Amino acid sequence: MRAQFVLSEIGVGLRRNLTMTFAVIVSVALSLALFGGSLLMSDQVNTMKGYWYDKVNVSIFLCNKSDAESDPNCAKGAVTDDQKKQITSDLKKMSVVDSVSHESQDEAYKHYKEQFGDSPLAASLTPDQMQESYRIKLKDPEKYQVIATAFDGRDGVQSVQDQKGILDNLFGLLNGMNWAARAVMALMLVVALMLIVNTVRVSAFSRRRETGIMRLVGASGFYIQAPFIAEAAVAGLIGGTVACGFLVIARYFIIDHGLALSEKLNLINFIGWDAVLTKLPLILATSLLMPALAAFFALRKYLKV
Repeated sequence: MRAQFVLSEIGVGLRRNLTMTFAVIVSVALSLALFGGSLLMSDQVNTMKGYWYDKVNVSIFLCNKSDAESDPNCAKGAVTDDQKKQITSDLKKMSVVDSVSHESQDEAYKHYKEQFGDSPLAASLTPDQMQESYRIKLKDPEKYQVIATAFDGRDGVQSVQDQKGILDNLFGLLNGMNWAARAVMALMLVVALMLIVNTVRVSAFSRRRETGIMRLVGASGFYIQAPFIAEAAVAGLIGGTVACGFLVIARYFIIDHGLALSEKLNLINFIGWDAVLTKLPLILATSLLMPALAAFFALRKYLKV
């Protein structure tokens, strides 16, 4: 097969169906950009999970005098020194505990003033109204229930709270958004495939005389199909390249510059360039193979003429 013939046929086919070719490029670009974005979103969520789950604590809040009057869990009164010693001793014996830190009422009051000093409520609070607490770092964040079972409902304990539960809600929302993006991506891929199939069929119909002559002179099926498959592959590859450009530009302007989220949101560990660059070959390969296979199956009926 002459490469010059195939290349010339590709050019002719793309020019004849310029509008539909443009639609294929745009739909492939958008669908694969969403595909790459969903993969990067999954990487970002996993990176955030690894970063934050390693830092979450379980907090044991102790009863104070105010709680003794209003909270049923503290009906037996404020926590005593003996109860605090027993809690500390039990925590040190537990194999799931990595470290324990204690926050006194004065320290809790100081931290509250630093964070919410402008609040009208801050002026009316006193240190004795704040709650003492133990902050426990677990060796495995999934073992929260061990702490909750051991200390929830104990005398002097107002509540046991797991910060991981708050993060689970956040990550659940992010995962939901990611699945929504994947659903849109799947819809766009279907649209792209339909456009590719339709474009190839229109191109084949417009050149039915040429293909008929080639069949009569003994040209092989693959020789006839090759220009059409190559047209679809080239259009798809252009769309894939545009999708890669979208992802690179989005990473550059959203995280590094422009919005500069990496500077404004220091508490979030954003994915690096390596995560983006490793997705680009997959996107390009998909953009090349998907249209080529769609064109191959769409052309099978025309070879029976």
